[in-house]
Amino acid sequence: MGTLADGTGKRGCDHIFFIGFLGAGKSTLARNLGRMFNRRYVDTDRLVERRAGASIKGIFRREGEERFRELETAALSSLASERSLLVSCGGGIVETASNIELMRQMGYCVFLDGDFEDSMRQIRSLAARPDFKSIEHAKRLYEHRRPLYLEAADFLVDIRGRSFKEVSYICADMLLERGLL
Repeated sequence: MGTLADGTGKRGCDHIFFIGFLGAGKSTLARNLGRMFNRRYVDTDRLVERRAGASIKGIFRREGEERFRELETAALSSLASERSLLVSCGGGIVETASNIELMRQMGYCVFLDGDFEDSMRQIRSLAARPDFKSIEHAKRLYEHRRPLYLEAADFLVDIRGRSFKEVSYICADMLLERGLL
């Protein structure tokens, strides 16, 4: 079941941000909950791509990760004028400390916590992931990011051994119980 990591006093725009490693199901969860509760959902990676007019892989290749992170922060900041979004965040959004602060100002973070091995099974192509250079590199990235996810999280949902549908219901129950959906 989900666990509360912080207080639930209302914040900013009342967005719900789904954070976690690649393959955790953040986009699927945001889409499922959006459909269940007739609430808009967005994906920070897609926002960056639209605003930049390029794929994430292309941005990484031509301009580097630092530029991608700047674009990611700008996309995240743009959500401040919106209300009640379900936001699927790119796996590295926690790499920038100001992003964590922005998410806290605008709403709540739900960390979808799973095993590295589960993530690797969900990822169809490592080549499509510009920040992965190898399985070993991905493992180090996971180990580096997990404490950042935990630090950012208001809520934690253990997704190990659960289907996307089960995770959707667990999150829905947890967020409804706290008046956040």
